[in-house]
Amino acid sequence: MIYLAGSGHPGGSLSIIDVLTVLYFGGILRYRSEEPLWPQRDRFVLSKGHAAPALYAVLAQAGYFPKDYLWTLRKLGSILHGHPFNIDTPGVEAPTGSLGQGLSIAHGMALGLKLRKYDSRVFAVLGDGEIEEGNIWEAAMSAGFYKSGNLTAILDYNHLQIDGYIHAVKSPEPIPEKFKAFLWDVIEIDGHDHGMILDTLQSAAKRDPMGPPLAVIAHTVKGKGVCFMEDSVDWHGIAPTKEQYEKAMGLLDE
Repeated sequence: MIYLAGSGHPGGSLSIIDVLTVLYFGGILRYRSEEPLWPQRDRFVLSKGHAAPALYAVLAQAGYFPKDYLWTLRKLGSILHGHPFNIDTPGVEAPTGSLGQGLSIAHGMALGLKLRKYDSRVFAVLGDGEIEEGNIWEAAMSAGFYKSGNLTAILDYNHLQIDGYIHAVKSPEPIPEKFKAFLWDVIEIDGHDHGMILDTLQSAAKRDPMGPPLAVIAHTVKGKGVCFMEDSVDWHGIAPTKEQYEKAMGLLDE
């Protein structure tokens, strides 16, 4: 997708694809691709919206739209924008990409679902650079105070953002302690271990909706699976050349 578009964000898309795969195909997220607005569906918010290619790949596999649409990413007239846009794209719950806003949106959804007495749940994926935004912590404080136990935030903790390592730009650490201070439960996992992800999200889906929200700190590698992209800030937001694309696809097929 990113190669054909000539632009996009491969590093952060590869770091969360394992989490999204388990979330959508591990029996965690309740959805009906043939009925995207089914009222009692679970909701997913990709707060780090620049990783949209990972979400689009999963949505196409789940049947929300034909897989051929993937090759129109970022092209004029396509329903697959550079950042998620819920008006155009089936399966997208909220427009994101202006970083720091997704957790507030997800918490609003969680509150609304409880008011409607639905047992639906809300999952949100956050970026570790994104949590330098103050809005994230306002939302975290509200969710903890209101005991939004139907909300799970998953942090893509790959240690890199557009300008470099998060600890050098503006460190949000210690992250688990911050969520705990806002009355969240916290679990740390390997964000590429499908078994660990599955066990954690299965337990998240069974939590008391009137209890504390859950923060899953997923330790990941930016550019996971493509050796020359791994743990490299250079691959935050550029497209591969033809030679790099072919090499990357070969590595991912191994």
